Amino acid sequence: QVQLVESGGGSVQTGGSLRLSCAVSGSTDSCDCMGWFRQAPGKKREGVAAIDTVGDTTYYAASVKGRFTISQDNAKNTLYLQMNSLKPEDTAMYYCAAQKSRCRKTIWGSSWIAIDTDFPYWGQGTQVTVSS
Repeated sequence: QVQLVESGGGSVQTGGSLRLSCAVSGSTDSCDCMGWFRQAPGKKREGVAAIDTVGDTTYYAASVKGRFTISQDNAKNTLYLQMNSLKPEDTAMYYCAAQKSRCRKTIWGSSWIAIDTDFPYWGQGTQVTVSS
């Protein structure tokens, strides 16, 4: 079993920054892919960023590429999402997720295919609100 606890959400103005953290405990050695998803009211949950924990290969949704950075600190068993240049459309509940297999990718391996049902382990979420 894997337990995930997010923190770091809050309210910022457009252009601001936040860093989300996800504390990982339990069978952490079985988490080969970890990701951040978000869900805004009335919208489907979408994948934001993911990382192959072995090799540190990172993947991003087009909407956040260049603004968000996913990273991990193995010593602290923590996953991060640094969010810069935030926009009102980034407002959502953000969730940390983990799966035992490597991140699902396109045939050429360049893009992450974000399917939330691939991830059996989820945190409770942390709210991010960006005001204009």
